[in-house]
Parts: sequence; C-alpha cells; structure tokens
Amino acid sequence: MDVPVWLPTMILFAGIGQLAIVAGSLRIPQALGWSEDVGKLRPLTRQVFWTYAGYIWTTNLCFGLLSAFAADWIIDGSPLAASVTGFITVYWGARVVIQFAYFDRSDAPEGLQFQLAEIVLVGLFLFFTATYGYATVLNIWGQSA
Repeated sequence: MDVPVWLPTMILFAGIGQLAIVAGSLRIPQALGWSEDVGKLRPLTRQVFWTYAGYIWTTNLCFGLLSAFAADWIIDGSPLAASVTGFITVYWGARVVIQFAYFDRSDAPEGLQFQLAEIVLVGLFLFFTATYGYATVLNIWGQSA
C-alpha cells in the first residue's frame, strides 16, 4: 500500500492532540464546577457518571498513545488497521455531531478563554475525524490491492 509520506506525521500530530486533550481534560471538572453538580446526583448515578468519564479519558489516552508511538501500525493496510482507524474516525466524528446537535451551550461558561477552547477543541475533533477517515480509506484500499 502506498501511504503518502505526510500521513504518519499527521497521525503523530493527531496523537499529540489527543494527549493534549487528555491532559487538558483533567481541568474540566474544576472549570465546569462538576463537584457541585455531580454532588447532587444519587450515589449510583454519580458512580456511573465518573465511570463513563474514566472510560472516555482512557479511550482518548489510548488513541493518543497508539497514534503517537505506533502510527505505522495503524496505517499498514491490514484489516486490523482499517478497523482501528475506522473506529477512531467514528468516535471523533460522533463527537463533532454531538457538539452541534446535542450539547446545549446556553449554560456554557462565558468569556474569550472558553470560546477559544471550544474553537480549538472542535478544530481538533474535525482534524482527528479527517485524518483517521483518510487513513481508513487507505487501509481499506490497501486490503484490496
């Protein structure tokens, strides 16, 4: 399979971007006042919330590590590579849709800092979706070659 010379670099940048989101997301509970809001939930609901948050954080961490340290593995044209990049594409693509079709941002924190953060995040989500989507197409073509 012929992989464009720039694709491993884009996958590496996507990995670094995901790791940056992982690091930055550690501040989200404080920035959005989760302690107060989550504290109002029933214990089981609160535990499920934190479990889901942990799963999302871990998934982002694993995507970032895989992309930053094993980019060649996920663009090798194998069925596994196509499955992995396809899953990552759907994951981040769904996040873009959720951002605009589901989130009620009327209660979002105000200020330039939060507006810029949203622009950067959505830009990263779109970059991830496009990068892994392209890799998926190449991986699938690589299987039929």
